[in-house]
Amino acid sequence: MLENYLPVLVFIGIGVLVGVIPLALGMAVGPSRPDAAKGSPYECGFEAFEDSRIKFDVRFYLVAILFIIFDLEIAFLFPWAVALDSIGLFGLLAMAMFLGILVIGFIYEWKKGALEWE
Repeated sequence: MLENYLPVLVFIGIGVLVGVIPLALGMAVGPSRPDAAKGSPYECGFEAFEDSRIKFDVRFYLVAILFIIFDLEIAFLFPWAVALDSIGLFGLLAMAMFLGILVIGFIYEWKKGALEWE
């Protein structure tokens, strides 16, 4: 029974070696000259203004999620448009229902003020 797992274990072992050997060679052969300039934070050629862990407004994430949702809508529209001849009226009604649900969601977000920016 365990001999069936031998090829899997060999494959895992080779994968680990392929990942570890280049790292070990780089650490052993490569030069290591750390100094203060290499360890300092770098941002566009000058020192950072403030800490990089500042809080972002949640509206950035909300706009990003809305963009992803409506971008995926377009990804569903392309194959539907290509196959419209073969799916007929049922496909047209299904896509109308899909777009209707998305439009309702868009109107809801609009009324809630998610798209307003100050």
